[in-house]
Amino acid sequence: MESSAATGETPLGALIGRLAAAEAHRSAVTCGDVTRSRAELDARTNRLARAYRQLGVGQDSFVTIGLPNGIEFYEAALAVWKLGATPQPISSRLPAVERRAIIELANPSLVVGVDPAETPGRTTIPAGFEPDASGSTDPLPPAIASSFKAPTSGGSTGRPKLIVATQAAVWEALDGFATLLRIPHDGVHLVTGPLYHNGPLTTSLLALLKGNHVVVMPRFDAGTALAFIERYRVDWMYAVPTMMHRIWRLPEAERARFDLSSLRVVFHMAAPCPPWLKEAWIDWLGGECVLELYGGTEAQSFTVISGGEWLEHRGSVGRPVFGEMIVLDAEGRELPPGEVGEIWMRRGADAPPSYRYVGATAKTRPGNWESLGDMGWKDREGYVYLSDRETDMILVGGANVYPAEIESALDEHPNVRSSCVIGLPDEEYGNVVHAIVQPSAPITPEELEAFLVSRLVKYKRPRTYEFVAEPLRGDDGKVRRSALRAARIAEARRSD
Repeated sequence: MESSAATGETPLGALIGRLAAAEAHRSAVTCGDVTRSRAELDARTNRLARAYRQLGVGQDSFVTIGLPNGIEFYEAALAVWKLGATPQPISSRLPAVERRAIIELANPSLVVGVDPAETPGRTTIPAGFEPDASGSTDPLPPAIASSFKAPTSGGSTGRPKLIVATQAAVWEALDGFATLLRIPHDGVHLVTGPLYHNGPLTTSLLALLKGNHVVVMPRFDAGTALAFIERYRVDWMYAVPTMMHRIWRLPEAERARFDLSSLRVVFHMAAPCPPWLKEAWIDWLGGECVLELYGGTEAQSFTVISGGEWLEHRGSVGRPVFGEMIVLDAEGRELPPGEVGEIWMRRGADAPPSYRYVGATAKTRPGNWESLGDMGWKDREGYVYLSDRETDMILVGGANVYPAEIESALDEHPNVRSSCVIGLPDEEYGNVVHAIVQPSAPITPEELEAFLVSRLVKYKRPRTYEFVAEPLRGDDGKVRRSALRAARIAEARRSD
């Protein structure tokens, strides 16, 4: 859809130009030794957008962005928005098999950051692409995509899915979320996580469009993150509990040598945070500095809780600040406070959906209720507490890992009869991937690891292997992952 002065909508692609007009030389994005000013970023993305248009990007088409963390990622996303198209980020480290599956699903008009040899028949440009220097850097006509993002997620069937936002690419649709997360105007924002993940992607782009200087880490490192906070006077940073754990495990003298007085918000999400770690950060930085969100990329509903509020409701992820959440039993009856059941969410009884899936179907109930498979309970004041997941999904350092995908890859090996993948508790990552394998011929963990390198990204590959003689699936073809996981956790506790 085209922007209209009459509606008062502000295209996301136009915001960097407005910021440049206000303060042209103010820093916009820094990665490594390179910094782009607002004016440079606007000019470069105007030229890049024109090059993308010549390559076939048009209104409401998807553009798959497979670039690593860096300035080039932001330039690609801004250029896409300026054409009224939708950024569709993927990991730059995916094996070719996974990457092709996502690209086939998205059917993008352009693929950015991938070797063109991998995508025959599709318009593709590699990382480092530079448009013709003679191209115009003048502003483009305003355009607004119907969807401002389309991140990907692995599916429980082992196939990927796209989560396509229904919010148009206008500032008015997103400003309230930025305010809720306390993202300031003209601050300094530290990007610690991979930009293909929804959390770092959305929060850092909101920060950029609010005039923040966005400092991007190519890869997370605990000591470097603290050094960047001091060097750039960072006031807002994103984290997942694994990052918080790594920072906290630094020697106290090293943590104490950095000046963190500029830091106003440490925002964490993506995985449950162990209470001891959360309390340590609250004691270290203060309760109002620590902010947590619970919800899915689907954004049917979400909770937010500050550290100070958490101390009064220890273990909670907060109360819904957008949409509704209820806890139901297996028969669909709402449970009283304190009883664990499945968490169901909705924007409202008659509210339009906040997303649409490509490659998956939502789990729904009458009344516009949807479930992401989380289990939990509510207290009498409406605070939500998470417990085990209903699904078999494994959270590894904030990343979703689906056993079916890994089992499918393992079972391709000629010496594997069957396999079962579970998550086992880990202090740093929350969970680690453990593979139980029934071999048909002798095989070693090293051979399986080598086999999986070309099929699965590193964080999805098993950390440990176990070989068994008995069948892992019943006559019905199903595997009882929960029982297998419980038995191994019980055995580990007995041996402690």
